[in-house]
This record gives sequence, structure tokens and C-alpha cells, in this order.
Amino acid sequence: MNAAIHQDDDLQAAEADRVTLRARAQELARVPESPVAPDTLLHVLEFALASERYAVEAKFVREVYPLKDLSPLPCAPSFVAGVVNVRGRILPVLDLRRFFDLPGRGITDLHRVILVQGNDLEFGLLADVVTGMVTLPVGKLQTTLPAMPGIQAQFLKGVTADCLIVIDLARVMADPGIVIHEEM
Repeated sequence: MNAAIHQDDDLQAAEADRVTLRARAQELARVPESPVAPDTLLHVLEFALASERYAVEAKFVREVYPLKDLSPLPCAPSFVAGVVNVRGRILPVLDLRRFFDLPGRGITDLHRVILVQGNDLEFGLLADVVTGMVTLPVGKLQTTLPAMPGIQAQFLKGVTADCLIVIDLARVMADPGIVIHEEM
């Protein structure tokens, strides 16, 4: 009878070992969570415009410049606020409020110009206040966008849960309406 008890104990111990080994094998076979790949992160410059928070991809941003000596540009579309001289370069400044049909208010010396470059274009974007750089996970951007007055979804990359509107600057730059070909 003692032999039968030892045999049962041995079977139970072997089964416990199998369960333990199976659990260990499953844990070791589990695919580890990979760190966030750099291409799944979006580095943006956040700014305020018409009481809303906006952002553009940092790869397009050259610098932020204080608004000084904005000169109006005759015969330009309403979204062109004027031109500025930045170290000898004359650059147009676009007012995204007018481009997106957002409510506007007057321009003050407190405004900033975000100098952007891409698609063989270089221009400034008028901003009420520049907040700073932010890194966003691309997967957290809501791409099915709610109706936003004046802003066409084609110009938006997405909106974050905390209502940061990310502008797709590549699409804005590719829009044929942004380039003015008027001869005097």
C-alpha cells in the first residue's frame, strides 16, 4: 500500500511540475511589448489660434519668429496676412483663421510667425501664442473627425483626446490654392 501512495504522490508532483513548466513556457513564448517605434510618434509644435489649440509637424518648422513689420500684400487672397522680412528673406505670412474661415481678431505685436518649409515652399503661419513642442502617439489621433466649422477634414491629420487639432501641413502646402501665380 505504501508503494501505491508514493506512486500517487509522484504522479501529483509530476503533474504539478508539468503545470509549472507549461506556465513558464507560455510566459517565455509571449511576444514582449515592443517600445514605441519612432515612426509611430508625431513631434509637433503646438500653438493657439482663435481660442483653439492647433499643432503642425515639427519637421516643417524652421523657427518661431516674433511678428514685426508685417507689410500688406496688395491683390493677395484674404488668407495672406502680408509679408515679413526675415534676415533679408521676404516671406508671405498666412493667416490660418482666414484660410479655415475661423473667427478672427486683430493682429497685435504679441503674435508670432511660425516659419515653415516644405514642398519647395517657405512661408509663415500667424499664431496667437506658441505653446511649445509636444510628442504625440500617432495611434491616439482621432482621424474620423467631427464636423469642425470652416476646417475641411482634408487639411487635418487628426485631433487628440484633449482637443489638440493637428494640421496636415503637407496637404496645405500641396493645395493649389495656396500658391499665388499672379502677374502684375
